Amino acid sequence: MIPVTDTLSIGDDEISTTYIRAGGPGGQNVNKVSTAAQLRFDMRASPSLDGRTKARLERLAGSKLTRDGVIVITANRFRTQEANRRDAIERLVEMIAAAAHRPKFRVPTKPSLGEKKRRLESKVRRGATKQLRSRKPGTDD
Repeated sequence: MIPVTDTLSIGDDEISTTYIRAGGPGGQNVNKVSTAAQLRFDMRASPSLDGRTKARLERLAGSKLTRDGVIVITANRFRTQEANRRDAIERLVEMIAAAAHRPKFRVPTKPSLGEKKRRLESKVRRGATKQLRSRKPGTDD
């Protein structure tokens, strides 16, 4: 089990990892060794996630989500398979944790009549101060 939050964890059997050849620097070794990890997580078939989390995860995954509902994460930052696998799992866990976070319900409020009056009075005072500063000495209105 891979812990995501205090109450949510994902089973190891829900994640499949394959290794592919990584591009970029690495000399001759880059063409011979498959070190990049490609992680696949079928979020629609996952029993660990509830409906709301799945819906938010679909929005968060963006281009990493296939039409079949599989999240594909490719990690090739490191030179070893194991380090790239850990990196891909960490990125998946962060994504799921962000989707599992429930935003607080906020009731929109309106400013009170007193607050509106105080705001307008302060604007009038500020305008008067600026008006006094803009007058040129020696000219009478």
